[in-house]
Amino acid sequence: MTQMTSDFFVQRLKDWGVKRIYGYSGDGINGVLGALQRAEKAGAGIEFIQVRHEEMAAFMAVAHAKFTGELGVCLSTGGPGATHLLTGLYDAKLDHAPVLAIAGQAESTVRGGSYQQELNLDRIFADVAGYVQEVSAPAQTRHVTDRAIRVAIAGNDVSVIVLPKDVQDTKYEDPAQAHGFTRSGTGYARPSVTPRRADLERAAEILNSGSKVAILIGAGARGAATQVIEAAEVLGAGVAKALLGKDVLPDDLPFVTGSIGLLGTKPSSDLMRDCDTLLMIGTGFPWAEFLPKDGQVRAVQIDLDAAMLGLRYPVDVNLHGDATDTLRALLPLLQRKTERSWREGIEQEVAKWWQTLEQRAMAKANPVNPQRVVWEMSPRLPPDAIVTSDSGSCANWYARDYRVKAGQRASLSGGLASMGAAVPYAIAAKFAHPQRPVVALVGDGAMQMNNLAELITVQKYWREWSDPRLIVCVFNNGDLNEVTWEQRVMEGNPRFPTTQDIPDVPYARFAELMGLGSIFIDDPEQLGAAWDTALAADRPTLIEVKTDPEVAPFPPHLTLEQAKAFMTSMVKGDKGAGAVLADTARQILKGITP
Repeated sequence: MTQMTSDFFVQRLKDWGVKRIYGYSGDGINGVLGALQRAEKAGAGIEFIQVRHEEMAAFMAVAHAKFTGELGVCLSTGGPGATHLLTGLYDAKLDHAPVLAIAGQAESTVRGGSYQQELNLDRIFADVAGYVQEVSAPAQTRHVTDRAIRVAIAGNDVSVIVLPKDVQDTKYEDPAQAHGFTRSGTGYARPSVTPRRADLERAAEILNSGSKVAILIGAGARGAATQVIEAAEVLGAGVAKALLGKDVLPDDLPFVTGSIGLLGTKPSSDLMRDCDTLLMIGTGFPWAEFLPKDGQVRAVQIDLDAAMLGLRYPVDVNLHGDATDTLRALLPLLQRKTERSWREGIEQEVAKWWQTLEQRAMAKANPVNPQRVVWEMSPRLPPDAIVTSDSGSCANWYARDYRVKAGQRASLSGGLASMGAAVPYAIAAKFAHPQRPVVALVGDGAMQMNNLAELITVQKYWREWSDPRLIVCVFNNGDLNEVTWEQRVMEGNPRFPTTQDIPDVPYARFAELMGLGSIFIDDPEQLGAAWDTALAADRPTLIEVKTDPEVAPFPPHLTLEQAKAFMTSMVKGDKGAGAVLADTARQILKGITP
């Protein structure tokens, strides 16, 4: 039987270990869809998950990569289908997730003729992809596929393969052993990368000589949790977590200060302000204002990506290597600190901070305090739960009030901070780990933008999951809340209703109409029972909570300039001024930094 190029391509993906593709059909990719159909009929298929929008397919591929460590794969037709992938692919690029995108294209015979849905996709994807190539002949498919996947996996990068319609349906022929051809193979094994002994010794000298050591970890430290804990114990250090590293260490460790940055905690902010030595591990945390001042500390950085070394802070010793292997080599060179007052002070501040968060979460609001939504969720989650968050004010409560346990996984769109990623992330988490409960925390703005439609995807597939629990929690406050607070605090402007008001949508009723579980909450005393019900449900459940938009998602410390801008916005006639000043703002304004 004649093998089409599309059949070879699908088999090659399978040879590389691809088990699942997220995508949406279209005539520009029909050849590959036909090959997937034939492979499925032969019992050797790749699972295809039909999404509602190609952007969601790309987000799901990112989440698959994050929650499994494997290559995430998404697919679209050409033209608009391909351009829809871009946002999700940028999410992969900025969060260093290995993703392969497969895009259809107009026939090669019409390329350059302004044909329908003909775009120069190789140019469009050139910025987001570490490797992008349009296949122009069947014999090219082999090495393009092999190289694209190898580049994505090895570099935690994005690769894009563009397949014209006619090439997909052309008879496949292996490349010849001749001039003008190249023959490639599958397979990649990640090497052990460790710095030179001399550099490790220089790093150890810095860490051993410091008396107030701080450690900052990101997603790149995920496989090195045991070594990070050991280093923190030896050095008497506190450990702050960049947002993508939230699930690397559990929050019940007394020296873990929690998230850092705009969504961070006061102990993390104080840790960076007062330390004299800094060890950064696998993090590209971007906000310079939350790191020590230049010259304040001596610093060591560990990262597998050399491009990230010395990028955020003028580091004294850059260690290019895998976090686990590098720490294993570094630990024997570290000296245990006998003076523990620095560490004891950190632990005291962390304990006080959790008490502060509880007080804030339990503060009265109109009608429900959004902090309490996550505070009530956190202790109820089983140890194998997976939590995703959208961007917006809900990410503040995810970052601070979600007390992650050992064994739990969590993520969100970090570097890109894109709205609309929480539900597709959660769906991909369920396909990757169908036996684990998953929770998505979503603002009403993101829900309206694109996540509402993906409830249809949940409805279509949930019966295939061995554990049907997928909880979508919608913070319904009728406001694009994060931007509202940015208008107030950063610009000194009052809330602008024209841009910030959004329609009040009955999210729970929408879920109910589709046969999903639904709970509506406008009384904070009902939150605990709502989480208990959803976590015991026999199907996916949407919890809609009417939250107060005037509970302030302020950073851990307001600068004097931010406080002045905030007060200016109130004076200018912000309608929420009374509620804001009477509630959480007054608590946080006490923490103004000069």
